[in-house]
Amino acid sequence: MPSPPFPSPDNAVLQVVVGNAIASVRSGEASVEEAVLHAAVHGWYEGHIQGEDECHGCSFRGQLPKDEGSI
Repeated sequence: MPSPPFPSPDNAVLQVVVGNAIASVRSGEASVEEAVLHAAVHGWYEGHIQGEDECHGCSFRGQLPKDEGSI
């Protein structure tokens, strides 16, 4: 795949997602399991967006750019 299915560790949105998960557990708003699930889903989605941004010629995430042909 041209890019991983997860955002880079320094991604600003990922940092917000993780910070919100930690805050929700500390405040009692969510259990650890709920916070991890929420962070995983939103982190994966952010990775998808980052992957699309890095591969403009892909018709779907993970495919080689259309002009490079197939292997």
